[in-house]
Formats: sequence, C-alpha cells, structure tokens
Amino acid sequence: MPLSPLEHDRRYGELDQVMRAYAGQPADDTADKPSAALTAYLRRTWHSRPWALAIAERQLRDYADNPPGRLRLRLGEFYPIPDVGLPESEIQQWLYCLADHIKHSIEQGEVPPPATPATHWEWHARFPELGQFLGGWFSQDMPDEFDDHDTAADDYRTSTDSHLVARLVGELHELLTLDLEESDYALAVAELGMEVDPPTPYSASGWLALTASRLSARRAEYGPGPSGSA
Repeated sequence: MPLSPLEHDRRYGELDQVMRAYAGQPADDTADKPSAALTAYLRRTWHSRPWALAIAERQLRDYADNPPGRLRLRLGEFYPIPDVGLPESEIQQWLYCLADHIKHSIEQGEVPPPATPATHWEWHARFPELGQFLGGWFSQDMPDEFDDHDTAADDYRTSTDSHLVARLVGELHELLTLDLEESDYALAVAELGMEVDPPTPYSASGWLALTASRLSARRAEYGPGPSGSA
C-alpha cells in the first residue's frame, strides 16, 4: 500500500524538498559545481532551516544506496523521483552528487550569499504567504469572483487569521526592500501566482506597496481577523 504521510515525511520529507527545488530547472549539477536549483535550496535552507540540511544529505544518500526494487514499485511503498530530465541510469549518481554537495556545504560552512530568489521554488520558499495571497486571490478567475483588486484583498483580510495577514505584510515589505527593476517585480508576482495585471495605473511594485499599506490600515481600523486561516 502507498506510504502514509507520516512514513513519507520520516523517510523522504527533505528529499522531496530538494526534488521540488528542481521544478522547471535543469539537473545540471557536476562534481565541481552545484546547479542553480541546488544553490537556491542551500541558500534558503541555510537561512530558514539549517538543521534540515543534514536530513537531506542522509535521505538522498539512503535513497541512492537503496533504490526501490520491483516489490516496492508494485506496492507503491516508495518515493517516486520526479522527472528531472536525466536518464534513469544516471539518477543514482546524480543523487550521490547532490548529497556530496550538501555534505561539503555543511562541513565547510559554505553558505550561498543572500540574493534575490533565482528559481520558482525559492520564490515560494522565501515568500510563502505572499504566494498563498497572490495564487489564491489573484488567479485568472479573480475578475469573476471579485469586483476589483481591493475587494479581493479585503476578502483575504477578513477570511484569514490575523497572524497570517501580519506575515503577509512583512513579506510584502521584504519583497519591496529587494529594490528590483520593475520588470523583475512583474516577474516576481507572476512566479508567486498572480495571473492578472495590477490595477491601472499601478505598476507591480506600486500595487504591492499600496496593498501592504491597505492591509495594515484595515487591520488597525477593524482589528484582528478571524482565528481560522484561509
């Protein structure tokens, strides 16, 4: 039978995070240089969950040491490595390569310097609540569900736990402090799930600043939102 969620996380939880970091990215790691995807994973995990790196290294190596056999494949009791564009015959050595890079990073204390997110995974790992906000309230269906952008933002505020609203405001300010080019802000909101244009006459960064101000003001005016999250 398929793995239970608890067993999945115990055996493959951090391995899964590493694999997710390769979504839309080439698995072009070499023994001398990690890929952009792995560098992004290392950068974010060092910053937010450094203890998880050792778990990732062990789970990658364990999986490479013990790839699923026919019985486990038939029963579904294994983690299926997603398609990363490599031949199946090369997956095992690639996993060892990733484990070696993570081990080296831990043992040598080599931490990728702070930088603007470089991959889809890193954008969402760094700005999780902003991804929920933009992907959940500003998808292509937004014009059919809400009268305008302000109405959608107000619906988020009134239906979301106040702590998460505060977290969103913090993430909005953090994104704005990156001081990106306007085209990069447009790319950022698209990576984070926004599928509609900002309202006229605002640019992406201008609307983000307006939204942060609006959510802060509304929270102060009306008090905390509901205790349940969106």
